[in-house]
Amino acid sequence: MTEEFLGYARPNGKVGIRNKVAVISSVVCVNHVTRQIANQLENAVAITHPLGCGQFGPDFNYTVRTLSGLGINPNIYGVIVVGLGCENITSKLLARKIKKSKKPVEFFDVQDIQGGTTAAIEKGIKTGKKMSEAAKELKREPFDFSHLVLGLECGSSDSISGISANPSLGIVSDKVVRLGGTSILPEFTEWIGTEHLLIERAVNKNIAEKIHSTLNRFLEGTKRLGIDFRGVQPTPGNIKGGLTTIEEKSLGTIAKAGKAPIQGLLDYSEAPKGNGLWLMIEPGLDIESMTGLAAAGAQAIIMTTGRGSPCGNPVAPVIKVCGNKRSCEWMAGNIDIDASKIFTENKKIEDIAETLWTKLKSTCSGERTYAEILGFEDLAILRANTILSTMYQL
Repeated sequence: MTEEFLGYARPNGKVGIRNKVAVISSVVCVNHVTRQIANQLENAVAITHPLGCGQFGPDFNYTVRTLSGLGINPNIYGVIVVGLGCENITSKLLARKIKKSKKPVEFFDVQDIQGGTTAAIEKGIKTGKKMSEAAKELKREPFDFSHLVLGLECGSSDSISGISANPSLGIVSDKVVRLGGTSILPEFTEWIGTEHLLIERAVNKNIAEKIHSTLNRFLEGTKRLGIDFRGVQPTPGNIKGGLTTIEEKSLGTIAKAGKAPIQGLLDYSEAPKGNGLWLMIEPGLDIESMTGLAAAGAQAIIMTTGRGSPCGNPVAPVIKVCGNKRSCEWMAGNIDIDASKIFTENKKIEDIAETLWTKLKSTCSGERTYAEILGFEDLAILRANTILSTMYQL
């Protein structure tokens, strides 16, 4: 029997599991306008951020690729880009990139509209209502899982995550890949100490060398800055949860990616160039990481968490899996899958993986996650900070 989900066909051949209208700020100055427009539209999300002005180099590129990638994500039916008019990341630039996905896109700048922000909000609402009405005409259709891009995330991990929720997700990731789909593992600073295991799974020597050189450049860069990365990872929360070393944390991190061959490395928010398992160079900050995954095209994200995390994403639904019994009880309204049954009910990792697979299928067909129900739409964009400076000597 073919594994299928019910999704929305897009003009460029991609498939959405949600059917949203995105209102995107090109610059921080118009965030209020963007939110006011989205609040008045059915099934719309506001993509706001503190950037867009005076950026250059890698910062400029990350912001442009991330914002346009979020608009291109198949979960988005159509996009309205709102600019101010004097910024260097312009509404026109973002709209032009998003239009390549062949979806409806409109853009305007507040400074070009007589009446200022009030008139701009009215214009955005009028445009958005037409998009929302057109989006409602689309019906879900059956698709196989070769159309799915799955993001693999973890946050607030503890000593239980790596032997419960994470390997359960690894089985699901392998199944997505086996069915012709795509998985993306971010958080490259949490591969440290396990790079030899990842290198063994690279599809060729070039990919193996990229894995090695990426981590080596980072570690050498931190030494030049006088930073001992062991003092950064594990985090204070990880330590409270029982993790003791970066190697222990990394073993849990890579468990989320199962055993599939690694097809290549992606820069932050870069879309995969084919199906299979990919690695994303991203420093492991939860909100930035999930933003990058959604911008890379992930329609769904599964996040494992040991101590509990409520965060979500405005574009891709986030499924939470937890292996800690106390956290599952304490934050029951935030956890979708209770993996602690491995310990409390003698369930096998494979049993939890099957439950998680069923949840993923239902989520892809429209069932909402707790993060969606509660309205968690968190977003942050990676900047060319200390981590990247150590690698590229910016």
